Amino acid sequence: MTPAEVISSELAEVAQDLRNRSEPFAFATIVRTVGATAAKPGAKALLSADGTILQGWLGGGCTRGAVKRATLQALAEGAPQLVSVAPEDLLAEKGVTPGDQIDGTQFARNGCPSRGTVDIFIEPCLPLPQLVVLGASPVAQALSMLAPTFHWHVETEMQAVGPQRFIVVATQGQGDLDALKAALDTQADYVAFVGSHRKFEALAAKLVAAGVEKAAVDRVKAPAGSDIGAVTPEEIALSILAELVERRRAKVKSCDE
Repeated sequence: MTPAEVISSELAEVAQDLRNRSEPFAFATIVRTVGATAAKPGAKALLSADGTILQGWLGGGCTRGAVKRATLQALAEGAPQLVSVAPEDLLAEKGVTPGDQIDGTQFARNGCPSRGTVDIFIEPCLPLPQLVVLGASPVAQALSMLAPTFHWHVETEMQAVGPQRFIVVATQGQGDLDALKAALDTQADYVAFVGSHRKFEALAAKLVAAGVEKAAVDRVKAPAGSDIGAVTPEEIALSILAELVERRRAKVKSCDE
């Protein structure tokens, strides 16, 4: 087994452990070097949510600060970053200064005596968003079966609030009010109700009368899903997923397994 294979295996183990704990992390890969550099193209590392290298190697300390900043930005934006660390005089020759971002590349200063240039690609890996499906209706069953195909972590009961929390109340007459109360007690990014607008208006009045803040009730999407003319439970589930994907991609991307 080569050193590269050992590192790859160790990276995979650490990554899987972080995925299992729903913790964000990032992969960093050196894609190009010029001049004298400790690490060469293909070197990889796995970084924690605070930018600390947990596994792997990217060379000495010359790139560490730039990689940490790029990692924090990648995780915050949910988008990959490309950072080029080069001596200040070489940056000046290109007409850029440390901190500039041009054509998708961030530039940072390499103050090490080696005076090499290192280009590093940072790929964020965010936990799968949680989709809580409440109810045992045909729509709830169809949604629970279909959602994992689109990289959603599906739960059927309320658990601790996690990242990117989405809740769909698909009780359809079986405990609607209690399910809505439970959903609104969380800090979910999205709460939707499977049912007609008129039915939800009646439930909303009861929720407000029971002490639930009107602002919270007004945030509920009812009826759930995009308007695609859905009729069957499977079509309604698809319309809900379409809306969920739109909301999810408007925020950040996740690291799909």
